[in-house]
Amino acid sequence: MKIFPEEQCLICHEKIIPVIGWTAIFSEEKELIICSTCKDKFQRVEGEKCKLCSRPFQFLEEKFRRGEMCHDCERWEEDCDWKGYLHTNHSIFLYNDFFKEVMAKFKFRGDYVLAKIFADSVKEFLNKIQPDLLVTIPLSDERLYERGFNQAEALIIESGLTSAKPLTRIHAEKQSKKSRSERIHIPQVFQINPQIEIKGKHILLIDDIYTTGSTLRHAAKLLKESGAERIQSLTLAR
Repeated sequence: MKIFPEEQCLICHEKIIPVIGWTAIFSEEKELIICSTCKDKFQRVEGEKCKLCSRPFQFLEEKFRRGEMCHDCERWEEDCDWKGYLHTNHSIFLYNDFFKEVMAKFKFRGDYVLAKIFADSVKEFLNKIQPDLLVTIPLSDERLYERGFNQAEALIIESGLTSAKPLTRIHAEKQSKKSRSERIHIPQVFQINPQIEIKGKHILLIDDIYTTGSTLRHAAKLLKESGAERIQSLTLAR
């Protein structure tokens, strides 16, 4: 008889009560890491969404929609300095209040183990895309020292994968402290590592949250100008 060990939810720390049935008994045992209550609070990005940034149209006023794109992406694509660099962003979850709470624990309070929560979702998506290179958005040395780990890198490691590191980051003020306009108009914050071969490669950038798209576009622009063929991005939340 299969024994189901007691596990604690990585988010709320309550005991996880497994659902025991014939399917569970005869299927491969899988580690239980979050309870059903917490799991149900994550909302996936579904339905109609912007073809470039994954912004759900159900929460967007019609006046901010431009066909298959949102107004923000239309402005990016109308700007000749940014047009075409980021092919598309894929986001898995909505940035609701619960996700914001979890992300604060993971990203700003150093709870590395929370990366495990998202591993299956990341792997599921990557099996569909299969890029040539996975590239996590880097932190500056100062920010890495402050946080203890790169949250985007943690997602890839916990998914059992490895990433290339063609980018380094220049230290600057935290993005969370900037206004939307300031985020969009920041100078280039990345530098290219010439030792990593990216010419002709299809690259998938990995980051935690898509807000204005500025960080991802700065990275995509530098990679594209350095010879990459196509740049997409995967973010946990939009």
